[in-house]
Parts: sequence; structure tokens; C-alpha cells
Amino acid sequence: MPPIDPEETSPAPPPRRAPRFAALEPLRLPVFRLLWGTWFIANTCMWMNDVAAAWLMTTLTTSPMWVALVQTASTLPVFLLGLPSGALADILDRRRWLVATQFWLAGSATVLCVAIGLDKMNAPLLLALTFANGIGLALRWPVFSAIVPELVTRPLLPAAMGLNGIAMNASRIVGPLVAGVLIASAGSVWVFVLNAVLSIASGFVILRWRREHKVDPLGRERLVSAMRVGVQFVRQSQRMRAVLSRVAVSFFHSSAVLALLPLLARGFHEGPKGGAGTFTLLLASMGAGSIIAVLLLPRLREMFDRDHRVLYGSMLLSTGTAVLALSPALWLAAFAVFFCGAAWITVANSLSVSAQLALPDWVRARGMSTYQMAIMGAGALGAAVWGQIAELSTLRASLLVAAVTGTLVMLAVLRWVPDGPGEDDMSPAGTDWAFNPPPASAGEDGRVVITVEYLIDPSRAAAFHAVMQETRRARLSQGAIAWELLHDLSAPERYVEQVVDESWTEHLRRFHRATAADLALRERRLAFHRGETMPVVNRYIVQRG
Repeated sequence: MPPIDPEETSPAPPPRRAPRFAALEPLRLPVFRLLWGTWFIANTCMWMNDVAAAWLMTTLTTSPMWVALVQTASTLPVFLLGLPSGALADILDRRRWLVATQFWLAGSATVLCVAIGLDKMNAPLLLALTFANGIGLALRWPVFSAIVPELVTRPLLPAAMGLNGIAMNASRIVGPLVAGVLIASAGSVWVFVLNAVLSIASGFVILRWRREHKVDPLGRERLVSAMRVGVQFVRQSQRMRAVLSRVAVSFFHSSAVLALLPLLARGFHEGPKGGAGTFTLLLASMGAGSIIAVLLLPRLREMFDRDHRVLYGSMLLSTGTAVLALSPALWLAAFAVFFCGAAWITVANSLSVSAQLALPDWVRARGMSTYQMAIMGAGALGAAVWGQIAELSTLRASLLVAAVTGTLVMLAVLRWVPDGPGEDDMSPAGTDWAFNPPPASAGEDGRVVITVEYLIDPSRAAAFHAVMQETRRARLSQGAIAWELLHDLSAPERYVEQVVDESWTEHLRRFHRATAADLALRERRLAFHRGETMPVVNRYIVQRG
């Protein structure tokens, strides 16, 4: 097959009129179709691996704790490695990094096949190899999340994220079905063999994408510094803090269903080999609910704002979890997990789109890695907690606790962790937007101290202070390591803003990272300045020794 031309990666112009099937509009873009198909295959492999590992664990032990730990082992690496993975995805060529992650997943699946083939598999080894597979997921998710906004225009981003949700949840149907058929007919080892083959094939498909990697004129960021800046951006973004708190609560409680579903499936059948088809059916029902919800999301976005979608989704998830816990029949359990899947994708899509819109491109992978860390960290902790509760009591009691607390905790978070006001424009402002820009090179090493002098009407000091607090968050989110606002006691109208950067190169990076929102904030600051000229800017290098 011929490679994809670079021009095909450019977003298509927005349609003149609303398309009939708005949720499917991004599939008109060739490169999005290619990567969407790859994403579907990759997630099919993930579900095949998770289903086969969870089922294999039930043949090795009957302990609910060990079975639930399969979910923890699969998701914990994303929590532990998400930030360095996101930093590398922002620093390195995203296309090559995505290919490398696919080959890592193929390698871990191959090792798992060998262990099963040699009859060396036991519960601790299965957890270790599941953890290794989770490392591949940790490396893959941030870079793919960062790539999506490159492929579509901003109006199409919610639909593109929804289609990613369809890929994830269609794979939730296909993966378990394929895994269930292979487990029943040939054995678990063939699930991992197919996983390895598909992962390798996906890696070669991604190689067809001709993405031009733009080299940073200031050179590649150092990993530790890039991680620090990523953390600072998230800490200073009110919207990202709100998104992370909501998604962590949602996935902590939804993990009860996924972690305990294999044992619930066994409960509908007797015998050590019973329930494989039931487990597949329940997962397929959950995936079907997610797909239906994605198709309805454009209408839901018109009817409710984000926090209402999150609240109603949490209430639906709690209801589905409670029905699942009390269900005496398989058909009712399938009905319950159908709505659990619909609730899950509604909350996840609403929050993931909000996170994408809050992130500029230069920190997108790092920001989305923290989003994935919140999901997987909460999921891993939740799986362990709900498994332990089930160990000490019963499966149904654990699910009921998750159902009752899910909505209550989400209500508390919605009240006590407010969202940011409106959506900021995160498009690049360019490198020539600031007054008195720094020279290209200082010729010296050491920290850089910048001072900006403002002359402010004392009667407007309170309003100026409020704008400068926003400025503080903006400077720190761009990478500054310290910020202070000084007030001259001998001249009440004189204020001095002091900013400290890690190095001269990092100081220059802040100018490259500025967004249109930063430009608007600068105009608000300058509106307070009473001087006849622009505020005076001075730069100093901290001398060493």
C-alpha cells in the first residue's frame, strides 16, 4: 500500500452546513481513518489481553483479591510512568514513539506466550507479565491522545474523541468475543499469540503515516525539566484540576464493575470452567452501551453542560452497579452493564474533550498523560479496594458500596472543586508577541531573573492584584520556577513583577510557549499601566560561585 501524503494529515476545512451524521464526520479525513483503525486494533489487543489474563487468573486461584489485582497490574504502570511517557511524547518524534510502543506490546505478549507454552505460569508471574503489558499502554496512550488534535479542526475534536470512544468500546466487544472463542476452542495461549501478531502489524501500519517532526529551535528539552513544566502547567490550570478530580472519582468507582466482573460471571454458572461465555456476554453488553452513548453524545452536548453530563453519568453508573449487584438473572445483569458502559463513556468523553481544549500543543502529551494517570491510578486503587472489600465480605456488598458512594462523592467534587471560567484560546501566540523580547543568547549560564516595572493607579490596586494572580499562574504554567509581585513602599504607584527561570534557554522557551490566552492576559495587564512608555523590563543572570 502506498504511504500517506503529508497533505492528507492537514485538517479538512469545516463543512458549510452541519453534516447529517456529525459524530462520524472526522472519518472523512484519510489519516484519521488510518490511525483510528490502528487505535481500534490496539485496543482490541488490550481487551483480548485483559480478558485472557483475568480468565487465566481464575484458573490459577479463586481469591477475589488476586483476580482484582489483574486489573491493578494492567493499569498501575500508566499511573507510575504516565508523566515521563508524556514528556517523552512531547520531546521526541510522536510517530516513532507510537511505533516503538506497539513493538513493546508485541514483545510482552510473546514472553507471556512462552511462559504458558512451557507450563511455567503462576499467579505472581501472570501479574508481572500483565504489568509489563501495562508499561506498553503507559507509553502509548499519551502520544496518541496528543496526536488527535493534530488531525482534526477544533470543532471536530469532540466527534473525534467520541470516535476514539467507539473504537475503545467496539474493541470491548470484539476483543472479548475473539478472546472467548480462542480460550474455549484453543486455549489462552493463542489469545496472546494473536495479540503479538496484531501489535506488530499495527506498528508497520503507523509507519505509513508521514508526519513531519518539527525540531525545536532551542534544542530538545531535558526529561526532568520537561516533567517539571508539565506538572506545573497542570497545577496552575484550574480546568485541568477540575477535570482530573472528576475523572479520578468516576474511574475509582467504575473499576468495581470491571475488576469483579469475571467472578460475577462465574457466579451464574457452576463448575470450574463455567462462565467464560457469560463473561464475554457481559463485556460485550458494556461495550454496546458505550457505542450507543457515543452516537447520542452530540445531542447530549446540546442538552447539558459538561458538569451535568458528568453528574447524570455518575448517577446512571451507580444505578447500573446497584442493579448488577442485586441481579438474580443473567439478562438483568447484561441490562445493568449496558447502562454502566453508556454512563462510563459519557463521563469519559466529556472530561477528555475538556482536557484537550485546556491544553496547548507544546504540553499536550504531558497534560493528557496526567489525565491517563488519574484514570489508571484511580482504577488501580479502586480495583484493589473493591477486591479487598469483596474478600472481607461478598462481591455484591462491594458493588453496593461502590454504587452508593459513587454519586455522593461526585456531588462533593462538583461542589468543592469548581471549574475554570469559560474556555481559553490555547492556539500559539507566536514568538514576537511580547514587548522588549530577549536576545537570542545571553552567553552565560545560570538562573535568569526578570523584572517588569508597572505604574498603577492606587485606586485600582485590588483589580491589578487579581490580574497579576492570573499572571502568576500563566508564568508558572509556562515553566518559570518562581514568581513574586513587589510593591515599592516609597512610591505606592510602583509595582515590580519578578520572574525566575531555570536557565536562559528555558527563559526563551516561555516565549515560544505563549498562547493567544496569554496575549489577551498581557493586554489586560497593560491596561493598568499609567506610564508614558511600556513597562521597563530588566533581565539578570545569577552568577555562580
